[in-house]
Amino acid sequence: MLQVGLSLPRSPGGAAGSFPMAEPAEDDNAGTGQEMFGSSPVTILITSEADTWDIDASSCLGCGQFVDWDRMPDPEQQAHIPRDILSKPLKELKKLAREGYWAASRALRAQVYHQLIQQVTCRLVTPDALVYRDVASRLFGKLSVSSHPLPEFLERCSMPTYCLNVEGVTALKKILICIGNLFPDITYSPILPSLVALLLHYSEDEAQCFENISRLIASNAPHTSYIDQSFLAHQASCMTFGDLANKHCPAAHKLIASTSENVFEVYSKWLSWLFHDLPFNYAIRVFDVYLLEGQKVLYRIALALLKQYKLSVTSAELEGTDIKADLQAFVQNIAEHVTVEKLLERAFGIRLFSRKEIWLLQMANRKALMEKGITMVQSRQSFHLAVDMQIFSSSIVTVQEMRIIWSWIPERFSLFPPLLLFSTSEDGCSLQRFYTCCEGYEPTVLLIKTTEGEVCGAFLSSDWSERKKSGATSGFFGTGECFVFTVHPETERYEWVFIKKPELAKAMPCSRQRSPSPSPTSLLGSSPDSHSTSSNRLTVPTPQRKGRLSPFLAIRHFLLPSKTASMFMSGSQEGIIIGGGGGQALSLDANLLWGHTEHCETFDNPPLCQENFKVQLLEVWGFQNT
Repeated sequence: MLQVGLSLPRSPGGAAGSFPMAEPAEDDNAGTGQEMFGSSPVTILITSEADTWDIDASSCLGCGQFVDWDRMPDPEQQAHIPRDILSKPLKELKKLAREGYWAASRALRAQVYHQLIQQVTCRLVTPDALVYRDVASRLFGKLSVSSHPLPEFLERCSMPTYCLNVEGVTALKKILICIGNLFPDITYSPILPSLVALLLHYSEDEAQCFENISRLIASNAPHTSYIDQSFLAHQASCMTFGDLANKHCPAAHKLIASTSENVFEVYSKWLSWLFHDLPFNYAIRVFDVYLLEGQKVLYRIALALLKQYKLSVTSAELEGTDIKADLQAFVQNIAEHVTVEKLLERAFGIRLFSRKEIWLLQMANRKALMEKGITMVQSRQSFHLAVDMQIFSSSIVTVQEMRIIWSWIPERFSLFPPLLLFSTSEDGCSLQRFYTCCEGYEPTVLLIKTTEGEVCGAFLSSDWSERKKSGATSGFFGTGECFVFTVHPETERYEWVFIKKPELAKAMPCSRQRSPSPSPTSLLGSSPDSHSTSSNRLTVPTPQRKGRLSPFLAIRHFLLPSKTASMFMSGSQEGIIIGGGGGQALSLDANLLWGHTEHCETFDNPPLCQENFKVQLLEVWGFQNT
């Protein structure tokens, strides 16, 4: 029999009190099922047999021994469990999980959790239940006084206990201590306590819970991650969520960017929304699908929460409000706004790119953080504050307008402040001078002010030197991260059409030939009727050189029905073009004095200003990454 003795503190009169690790806090978190890991170590005193209580597997009542049933939101429901439920195909299991089938029975959910996690591909040497029993016995079973601080990676992390009872909270902390001993490579993992707590509700004992969480920690499936285990990985996932929110929740993102000084700080809590702030009956449904679908499903659900939040507030209501705290309160009270079924339905209605493409984005964000020197726990400057009000100066846009533009660009670039590369007011109206000043910088932001006072521009993901790779024939280059925008009279952004409709690219058969595309040279000054008659073909973008930060949304990753919807940027001696296919979003002549704008297939944009315009000022901004 495994017997773990944990001392009970004595009251002044000598009577035994309650175990300190499970005492409810006497602050604002009291009664919320949450505790805070502070800097003070948690001490477990090992005392003699007479003063201990036992954690004995033989006396357990099975799954649920760690649960305070009075705090569970719904009573236990009995349901018929088909014998073949766990042998169903993965696609059908995903459907059942999304529909909440596991919620019908605690026994079913416990059984499914254990089997699903046992099927997770993980490292060859992964601690199991036997290892836990051995380590727990060694750490907590000696008849002497011993101090066991919680792992350093939990410093300042919060711990939702959900519906765990006193024994459950104690078990949670013991498991976390053992994880710290057996996984020394974990340096930062704020959601780990929540995941352990949720698993404990459906575990037979501590050892089974430990084995299952260990498999999630040690997962090595390609392009898949269950648990971030370092500050770098966590920050990269927060940046990735910011990128996805920027693309899939433009209205909510615009609202947050216009009302918050620190947009990244808002998005840095996205995982806490799911595994800290959501009520138990919502969080456990998230966990159901998370085990089957990995981190991608967490992005979807957090995006759905963000969309729902936008529906419940207005800019006027948020004026002077701490939006991070307001969002947290909204998630905590989500039941007042939407049912868990409707929330999940909306989440799965969001069409994200593939798991591999999201993984590429996350890797690019990691690389940007490393180049910035942000790898250890520290406060990162918000991209919204990268545009310093005291330093930034433009003849075309204000600081606030540039901050809005900066909030649109990919997170890994917005780590860096803007750097003026070219200005017609200082460098003259020379296309050759434009190329000379801009080459070697990637990406860049183009700003144009017309003589009518209209302001528009483009975010351009690739170096202008790429134009030289086409040889004598001009060709389009760039990636799907390019976008065009307007600032005056209205502020609006127009992204690559496949961001809004990714299914158009996925539906393309591999064998289909791509349609011919017009030469950028022939587009300049040509009429719309002549666009379809050109026989020139676009060159395929070459793989980017080592050291670049932008592998995301390269067109070589997609099966596109036509290149006319992937014409991002082009340059020649005759001028430059942004966006193509049926027209050009922006085109400028060789003197950078006259321009043209119209609808194009690549960005599906309206004219960005008067269709034929004269340039008053033009600026190009790069990113100061040195």
